[in-house]
This record gives sequence, structure tokens and C-alpha cells, in this order.
Amino acid sequence: MDLEQIREYCLNKPGTTEDLPFDEETLVFRVAGKIFALCDITRFESMNLKCDPERAVDLRERYPGIIPGYHMNKTHWNTVAADGSVPPELFLELIDHSYELIRNALPKKVRENL
Repeated sequence: MDLEQIREYCLNKPGTTEDLPFDEETLVFRVAGKIFALCDITRFESMNLKCDPERAVDLRERYPGIIPGYHMNKTHWNTVAADGSVPPELFLELIDHSYELIRNALPKKVRENL
């Protein structure tokens, strides 16, 4: 999967926006203002995604392309390689999982408006 496919997939999720808050290279995807995914747009080699802590450990043990989140809280974030070492279906599932974790943590009124 390339960056444009991932970008389109993320932006099709309800309430999702994108921006470059840190620098001109780090693309961030948010739901209701909360980050659920980020990646480097000049070298799309991986994506940081939020993950349930227990699942994060299991994924890291099973897939060499999934490591603790680079520059993120290592308990709650994974860096997922975009080099094909993680099956595309799993990559998309992990984007969904990250989005859902953030969306479900939003106040009920905000969730209802998405």
C-alpha cells in the first residue's frame, strides 16, 4: 500500500481530518481533534498507530514489521512498517483499531456527532 491509498482510507473515516502540526513532513490524522495515526510523507516507510497494550505486545511478537511506537508512548502506540512485512489487510485493520480506540474515548456527544 502506498501513502495515497492509506491517506484516502483514513480520510474516509467519519470526522477525520489531516494536518502537519509538527513539521512539513509528519502527516497526522485526527478524529475530533485527537491523533489516531501519523506518518512521514516524504519517506512513507511506516505509520504510528494507537493500539490496545495487550494486543500491541502480541503483534510485536508475531510481526517483525511492528515495533513499539517511534517517538510515542511505547505502551499504547506501534510503528507499523509499510514495506509489505505486515499484510495489507492487517495494516488496514490496525488503522481501524487505532481510529476506534480514539473515537470510543471521545465524549458521547462528540461521538454521536461524527
